[in-house]
Amino acid sequence: MVKENGIMSEIKSFSDYTSKYNSNVDYSALFGGTSDSSSVGNTNMLSDYAAIKNGSYGKLMKAYYAKQDAEKLSGKGDTSQKLTLMKTSADSLKKSADALNDASLWEKKKIKKKDEKTGEETEVEDYDWDAITKKVKSFIDDYNDVVKEAGESNTKDVLRNASWMTGMTDKTSHLLSKIGITIGKGNKLELDEDELKKADISSLKTVFTGYNSFAGKTAQKAAGISNAANRASATYTNNGTYSKKDSSLTSSKIDKEV
Repeated sequence: MVKENGIMSEIKSFSDYTSKYNSNVDYSALFGGTSDSSSVGNTNMLSDYAAIKNGSYGKLMKAYYAKQDAEKLSGKGDTSQKLTLMKTSADSLKKSADALNDASLWEKKKIKKKDEKTGEETEVEDYDWDAITKKVKSFIDDYNDVVKEAGESNTKDVLRNASWMTGMTDKTSHLLSKIGITIGKGNKLELDEDELKKADISSLKTVFTGYNSFAGKTAQKAAGISNAANRASATYTNNGTYSKKDSSLTSSKIDKEV
């Protein structure tokens, strides 16, 4: 859905956004009509002069270049800071998704458990559910950050990759529901920790481990979003090379513990 002010309320289908980048304005008058005939050339010059004088030529030029800016997706629609935050959030999501694929997370460990009635501690072999829950929560928080920020983006490649990601999530919703994860308002994920801890470990491994798992595919989509934001933040310098708009904001969120 697209709000009237142009901000996306949620990420769903990329086709919902294509109209933002289309225009029915006819720009042919700007570039047509040149001729070898001097009489026709003079007529065109007079016509052009009249168009410049009454302002219509200027309006057409502005409309044309506005369309070109949108098609080039130079990042004008998003500020440098917004694109940097988008890239940072996507990088954080990839990192938290990769962390769920760590084999050691899914191995049984010797864990001390305390009897609530007697206070006695015993050592048992079990999965570290606190560590698993912490990493799943971090993944969901990062996923929701990306959905929110992508939904407010005006960069088409960011929206395209985000819509692919949420579409993939929607197709996995039945499996996710078995481990306590549901899709809420605005395509954001919601976690029921109790249901997560009750879930079968094989179901969790199916969702979170392996290249083609939900977490693995999310990591791939996050990388696509990061790359799209990075491309859009590139500026063309005077010597014809690309430079990136960097920010001190980049490292703080990526390096947080997951």
